[in-house]
Amino acid sequence: MARSPHHEGPPRHTKFYRDKKNAKFLGVCAGIADYTGFDVALVRLGMVMTFLIPGSPTILFYLLAGFFVPDRPYELEGQTADEQKFWQGVRASPRKSARQIHSQFRDIDRRLADIESFVTSENRVLAQQIDDLK
Repeated sequence: MARSPHHEGPPRHTKFYRDKKNAKFLGVCAGIADYTGFDVALVRLGMVMTFLIPGSPTILFYLLAGFFVPDRPYELEGQTADEQKFWQGVRASPRKSARQIHSQFRDIDRRLADIESFVTSENRVLAQQIDDLK
């Protein structure tokens, strides 16, 4: 079911989408694999095994997801493996991801402060070397 792009807003990396590009049937298993980072073959095997359980509602849930979960937007295609791993980590643990990003920015900020301090300080050895070159 295609929805109007005016109602959904921009595609989100943290939302569950069906992956029609790697689909075998409706793209639900491929979407689960993309969302979680599990191997798609293992997701499919697990899904088939749950289909075999008598009275399991898995087939109903699979079909509902196949018809109501939106397809993965074109804008999210072409991600590198590192980008996919990053977004899977964000989906699995948003707080941990935020802490890691905060830590990386703190490290970058510290490095920039060190560079700024070096460039703006009086470096007598460097000044002497420059004078010696004259």
